[in-house]
Amino acid sequence: MTIWNLGSINADYFYRVPHLPAPGETILADAMERGLGGKGANMSVAAARSGAHVSHIGAVGPDGQWAIDRLTEYGVDTRPIAKLDAPTGHAVISLDAAGENAIIVYPGANRELAQDAIGLALTESSSGDLLLMQNETNGQAFAAETGSKLGLKVAYAAAPFSAEAVKAVLPYLDILVLNQIEMAQLVDETGLLPGPKMGVDTVIVTKGAEGCTLYDRANGWDAIGFDAILVDPVDTTGAGDTFTGYFLAGIDRGMSTDEAIGLAIKAAALMVTRQGTADVIPDLKEVLDWG
Repeated sequence: MTIWNLGSINADYFYRVPHLPAPGETILADAMERGLGGKGANMSVAAARSGAHVSHIGAVGPDGQWAIDRLTEYGVDTRPIAKLDAPTGHAVISLDAAGENAIIVYPGANRELAQDAIGLALTESSSGDLLLMQNETNGQAFAAETGSKLGLKVAYAAAPFSAEAVKAVLPYLDILVLNQIEMAQLVDETGLLPGPKMGVDTVIVTKGAEGCTLYDRANGWDAIGFDAILVDPVDTTGAGDTFTGYFLAGIDRGMSTDEAIGLAIKAAALMVTRQGTADVIPDLKEVLDWG
């Protein structure tokens, strides 16, 4: 099977700072690096490095061939990626000594992908494939409805959070992954909790160092907690994306939900011991051998 990921592709600019700046404060960075990022690219790399076949649906600008090449190197099928006139998306990431971050994202080409291009890519899919989306591109509602009609299992990572975006795709979702802040925002905006009224078979709420909670139709929507693996974090950027990519890769190859979550937690824990995003996501052997 294939994981079809409608996802962002960014150049990530990392600035190592002594602390995250307060409003109105100017500070000097100790170092700067550029890497491949974007929630979509991170998830595609994570799933591919976990052994899944991943086709990335997205867009870059005239300056984005390097990003396509990097995704290809990591095992992602990049044929559905369009080259547009808009600049490639980018993110400015401040990292403090504790590994916490503050991020500004410029979407660029990620928000310019034509609906026809999304539809054309999905015509290559097969019933039973997975469709993954986040909120850093356009076209999620169209993709979700199209994927559902084609018999794909539709997964959605609700970040960056937008209540309108989530409500537009909820009727088509099979899997929803979001952090505890985003879950609280969703409840505030819609009043919906994981369960029959939400209508999503599997909901995972991630909680950083506190692990995650699973709400699943098969378990009668009971909250099932999973502990995180405690590590000394270097950089928390991309940890949630690594979790999602590994989780879906596990589901794609037939693991149980519990097994896929366990693998994803381990991958995310290893990820936060490294500085960077897509370029430092561990492969499956590294995750299995770690610890």
